[in-house]
Amino acid sequence: MTKRIAFQGEPGAYSHQACRESRPDYEPLPCPTFQSAIEAVRRGDADLGMIAVENSTYGRVADVHSLLPSSGLQIIGEAFVRVNINLMALPGTKLADVKRVRSMGILLGQCRTFLRDNDIDTLNWSDNAAAAREIASLGDPAEGALASELAAEIYGLDVLARNIEDEGNNTTRFLIMAREADLTRRGKHGMITSFVFRVRNIPAALYKAMGGFATNGVNMTKLESYMVGGKFTATQFYAEIEGHPDDRNVKLALEELDYFTDHIGLMGVFPADPRRNQTHG
Repeated sequence: MTKRIAFQGEPGAYSHQACRESRPDYEPLPCPTFQSAIEAVRRGDADLGMIAVENSTYGRVADVHSLLPSSGLQIIGEAFVRVNINLMALPGTKLADVKRVRSMGILLGQCRTFLRDNDIDTLNWSDNAAAAREIASLGDPAEGALASELAAEIYGLDVLARNIEDEGNNTTRFLIMAREADLTRRGKHGMITSFVFRVRNIPAALYKAMGGFATNGVNMTKLESYMVGGKFTATQFYAEIEGHPDDRNVKLALEELDYFTDHIGLMGVFPADPRRNQTHG
């Protein structure tokens, strides 16, 4: 039986590209929302989920970190995808024929120089791959789309210009989610432990909670806060550290953290992707 990996977006989305690059032996399963992708894994319709969490240009993906703790899933891996933006149109179309392109506002904003230099108008679209599919069905050579090369391949479009983004290092990071954790692995490039926590209501609680990582030599690579239940007084933190919970220094740091918190939830333990230092160094 073929294993499946769920992702948010249409076929040809950058999330789809992440699935093909990171888990080529899995059948990609498109889902309309992050929540539905997570639910597909929880129900068993998919074995894994590919969830976008942050972009090197635009920061974290809205609402995803608030979905993860209640998802019932564990993070078992990460993947980095270089976001190469391409202009595509109907087969046989010349670049000079294209008068307007459609794509998500995020992609349109990343290609301002190219679009201005070629006098091309823009139309904000809900999904990049859906924009490519729309262009294929319109049959108008004056209309183009900005999306991945995978989208052009899927919808039978010609790529008229490749890698037209203004920034040369735009990368999206994805988390790979599963129903069960796997704490037995050790990665060649180190391990990452991720967790959420809420500090106790005492003075300088966060400062004190973080002290254990410094004194035990544990490198914290990510710390983000977000409100819980829409309350300004209820703040939850999402953190990632280098190391495995079985490592002595990590174990000691987490014990100290536990003293200053009223909730800690392990989100996953996974091998660090070799591209992590290239994009997040």
